[in-house]
Amino acid sequence: MNGDTLYSIGDLARRTGLTVKAIRFYSDRGIVPPTDRSPAGYRRYGIDAVARLDLVRTLRDLGLDLPTIRRVVDREVSLPEVAAAHAEALAVQIRTLRLRRAVLTAVARRGSTPEEMDLMHKLAKLSEDERRRLVGDFLDTAFGGLDTDAGFEGIMRSMTPELPDSPEAEQVEAWVELAELSQDADFRACMRRMAEHYASDRAGANGTGLRRDPAAAVLARVRPALEARVDPASPGADPVVTAVLDEYAQTLGRRDEVDLRRRLLTRLESANDPRRQRYLRLLAVINGWPAPERQSPSFDWFIQALKARIPG
Repeated sequence: MNGDTLYSIGDLARRTGLTVKAIRFYSDRGIVPPTDRSPAGYRRYGIDAVARLDLVRTLRDLGLDLPTIRRVVDREVSLPEVAAAHAEALAVQIRTLRLRRAVLTAVARRGSTPEEMDLMHKLAKLSEDERRRLVGDFLDTAFGGLDTDAGFEGIMRSMTPELPDSPEAEQVEAWVELAELSQDADFRACMRRMAEHYASDRAGANGTGLRRDPAAAVLARVRPALEARVDPASPGADPVVTAVLDEYAQTLGRRDEVDLRRRLLTRLESANDPRRQRYLRLLAVINGWPAPERQSPSFDWFIQALKARIPG
């Protein structure tokens, strides 16, 4: 057959594998118009109809709508432009489907009520900007307006969840719990007290700045005593308590006295709030970070040790 050969709809069906009905459908919509008609009025198509139909079938398989396909085959818009736009649309659909799957998996795992599922779905489908505003409001409540030189900007960044585009079920579940926790007024007040304590310590830190958060000093020094199973109320705990208090007193330019011990106790009890530690564990799940060290055992030990050394 040469390039001037015309084909009937039946010929095209055999060459393309499409049905006669499908080809007539595309022809009626001007996507694959006939080149001519036979004396009896039957449609006849040129060789380019084969290529157009192959392209139409491929684009339909990829999910493009008929108006867009017509614009492509008529060269009103380039195929790369359409492909790029459609690929982006599919990416959004895929993210949405993955998010729905993650929510349903989390609901099944938690045995959620319909009300809990509704809340989980609403929180999970928030846009990135909406998630940032929700968390940003929480962090601003906790740290806003305090000394900007105290490292709070870095702390806020380190406490910001970044839910991936295609989260796993446990990440969605963690995000929902973290979002709910961040709206807890009592937890917000607790985080604010912690931040104010830190800012106060830094402001009074002997003119040199707070060398490190006393909570960090506790975590570093208590671990060996915990491993050795030292009783926090026993004389064996004295060296650990003395070392932490000496560092804290030196930083603040004060002596180790009852008021200083009470001040440190207040700070550590705030830091030991289980909701704060839960927030950090949820944050690690969402951001794909290693699980943080469990801090409660060290804080519990030192708080007991400190209370045993503060007169009634």
